[in-house]
Amino acid sequence: MNRTSLSEPIREEASPSTFSPSRGSKKGVAIITGAGTGMGLEEAKAVAAKGYRTIMACHHPDNMEEKRQEIIRETGNPDVEVMGIELANLSDVRRFADTIKASTDRLDLLMNNAGTLQTSFHRTTDGLEQTVSVNYVGPYLLTRLLLPLMGEGSRIVNMSSLTYRMGHLDFPDFFVRGRKGRFFRIPIYCNTKLAITLFTFHLAALLKDRGITVNASDPGIVSTNIIRMHMFFDPLTDLFFRPLIRTPRQGADTAIHLLLDEDKAKQTGTFNRSNHIVDVGNKFYKHPQMQELWDRTEAIVAKYLD
Repeated sequence: MNRTSLSEPIREEASPSTFSPSRGSKKGVAIITGAGTGMGLEEAKAVAAKGYRTIMACHHPDNMEEKRQEIIRETGNPDVEVMGIELANLSDVRRFADTIKASTDRLDLLMNNAGTLQTSFHRTTDGLEQTVSVNYVGPYLLTRLLLPLMGEGSRIVNMSSLTYRMGHLDFPDFFVRGRKGRFFRIPIYCNTKLAITLFTFHLAALLKDRGITVNASDPGIVSTNIIRMHMFFDPLTDLFFRPLIRTPRQGADTAIHLLLDEDKAKQTGTFNRSNHIVDVGNKFYKHPQMQELWDRTEAIVAKYLD
């Protein structure tokens, strides 16, 4: 593999180097954010079953030992560990990345799975709306920080959603409030999924010649805790519609294939649903705000990239 150095904004050239095995893992190293529940847990099981050193990046690491043991028991792979990460705190994202770099010189799989749908307005210590930080800016920074460990054959998968089509980016309101106007959880969530999708396309184009693939996965509507939104009508919605929607394993299936399948090894810059590439059209492949989104995000995270 060729190591990619990104201590500065992305350039066309890369510095050659050779990765060495990490902790005896035959397959390499995989990081799954939000790996303690739902789709993240299923993704962690899938990569562990393939022999990867599996790092469960979790918001509440102290409660994850039972899940870690579950993965080890089901996959027979003892090389599974839990590490804490707070995507709503960019300093903590940097701390996590530094810890990873101190423990390995390679990263083969990065699954940006973690997400949230806040029911009320919260601003992070970085001045960001919390859903925006967890769903977009945090994963953006994490990916940028870990890219020096990645090289030819490495894969990045970002969890998106079909709701990206309803997203709208009003700058600078997007970062500090999630949207222009009053707080409303659904539009803000849609805006974050548009942002992570545009990030996927842009980063894929920049890394294509280096053999690092970047793809987006749409899980569909999945039965996870994120759709328990604690509004007066939600219990009825939950009762009637949850039996009709996908299980976490079904929702994770497309992402798992993007991470592990040989026929996906060269696929990059795509949006995927039900294990098929979805043509999102030039409205999104060449979105007029794609570069501006990148530039504004780089300005926010710049001090953490030094």
